Amino acid sequence: MAEINTSAGNNRHGKSLHHQKKLSTKVDLTPMVDLGFLLITFFIVTTTWSKPKIAKLYLPANGTSTEVGRNAALTILAGKDNKIFYYQGNLQDALRDGLFGITSYSFKNGIGEIIRQKQLAMDKTYKGGRKELTLLIKPSADASYQNVVALLDETIINVVYALVDISDDDKKVLKEKMLLD
Repeated sequence: MAEINTSAGNNRHGKSLHHQKKLSTKVDLTPMVDLGFLLITFFIVTTTWSKPKIAKLYLPANGTSTEVGRNAALTILAGKDNKIFYYQGNLQDALRDGLFGITSYSFKNGIGEIIRQKQLAMDKTYKGGRKELTLLIKPSADASYQNVVALLDETIINVVYALVDISDDDKKVLKEKMLLD
């Protein structure tokens, strides 16, 4: 804390002079520095560093299903060995018309590129553009959790998507393409 030393000054003859008193002040700032560090620590600990981002995730609901336009749906089937089977619209129509493919999670020529191509095509053909795209993610039993998270990360940027149960027809196609055991 602060302390004041009061030592009376002496003149040359040893007599004390009251009007020539010298006061020495010494201020100890240690408690103030401690308080400052405590306040800084408190504000750092209580500050929110970053806000969590929330994604819209539509899971299968009980009740009637919603029909999605043939060209507005892109279905992704996550298979084994980090492979993805995708098709546009209805499965049977896509197999008949060749609107399907097998890809991977790679940055170049992977599922992200397929989604971007679909978005560009939707911008040209749909009135609502890429906002009309519905991405259906159907993970198989052989798909790893990491693969499903990678799909969600890839699609979270601009797409409305739904995580849907895989159907028997989808399983059959994955087995034919050797993407499911």
